[in-house]
Amino acid sequence: MQLQQKIIDAITISPLYIIGFADIEGLLDGRLKKYRYAISIGRRLNDSIIDGIANGPTKEYYAIYRETNRELESKLIEIGNLLENSGLKHVLIKPTLEGNELDEDYYKTLRTPFSHKMAATRSGLGWIGKTDLLISKAFGPRVRFVSILIENDSIEFATGVPVSQSKCGECNKCVIHCPANAATGKKWNVQTDRDEFFNAYKCREKCRELAKNNLDANASICGICISVCPIGKRQKK
Repeated sequence: MQLQQKIIDAITISPLYIIGFADIEGLLDGRLKKYRYAISIGRRLNDSIIDGIANGPTKEYYAIYRETNRELESKLIEIGNLLENSGLKHVLIKPTLEGNELDEDYYKTLRTPFSHKMAATRSGLGWIGKTDLLISKAFGPRVRFVSILIENDSIEFATGVPVSQSKCGECNKCVIHCPANAATGKKWNVQTDRDEFFNAYKCREKCRELAKNNLDANASICGICISVCPIGKRQKK
């Protein structure tokens, strides 16, 4: 518990961060099956920049997106050092995998071996919205995440209460404003597969088109659904 508090203190020293601990035993397959805990770390995005998104990604949003990823990666290293010094076997999961880090399975499914959203929902930080965003209780969807997986060694972490269903209610703003028409409007729960309520291929195709047109960048980024979400707007400071 002393180590867990050190980790929490290292993250929550800034009000821009949230952290949760999840019990993921039995939820992962393959080489990740051995991991018992996931630490979910979220960093708030700049409200004024998110509010400025109307027709796809802006240069300011693209810049803060990349800057936030770099900042989160430095937090990963900081917490990884704490775990290393405590002798705990772990793996650090970056906010975004680059093209050369993605395998053929990703392009077949648009899924990575580990989901930051799963870690966040299992740790109680939030739920998944209708356009497949992680909607955090603290910041709405205006947040980027990283995760750390820890093997089932001798340590015991106190974990959060998992969120198992959507709290979006009847709101459909993200569905209506999605330029790719990628969402059906169906609400998520832990039994619902992503493909039942959201077409990730439509989203990716439109994101790449908007990034090329707006930024002249070879990237998959949009931001419209993040900007219009009422929960994110309500959580602004």
